[in-house]
Amino acid sequence: MSAGLERLNQLPAAEAEDELLKCCGSKNWARGMAQSRPFRDAGAIADAADRIWRQLGREDWLAAFRCHPKIGEKPAQGGSAETRRWAEQEQSGARSAKDDVRAALAEGNRAYEAHFGYIYIVCATGRTSEEMLALLSQRLQNDPDTELRIAAEEQRKITQLRLEKLLRELEARVER
Repeated sequence: MSAGLERLNQLPAAEAEDELLKCCGSKNWARGMAQSRPFRDAGAIADAADRIWRQLGREDWLAAFRCHPKIGEKPAQGGSAETRRWAEQEQSGARSAKDDVRAALAEGNRAYEAHFGYIYIVCATGRTSEEMLALLSQRLQNDPDTELRIAAEEQRKITQLRLEKLLRELEARVER
């Protein structure tokens, strides 16, 4: 077991929830994760994260979506420093976008939010701005139920990546 996972397992429930909210903005997800401890290894925490996420519904998914900056925009000042830093890293492909692509992403974000009622969620890690724009254009064609499921799956992927980052951060704190 990693030192980060051991640290997460030992935190008081409220502190564990606060740490887990950095990975996913759904309070019910974070609470479920904190209650599922202790985790024996990285696979167990990943499995629990997916299981709990899939048991949640629309309102919890939307709560998680609201904690993200729009693709191509800087993270808001709310939330933790880690979450803001992670979001910037995840969206690095959008930061280097050409002006016309950045403008198209902004316009696409507005159209998506007007159509679906929440921001465009995509697991941006490793994707170029052009790829994210193409996906945005494709997803605007979806019906609301299909799109909500796709957005929830993208959030699930983001959460998994952030859990890995959280465990590394917790491990680094132990080592200090």
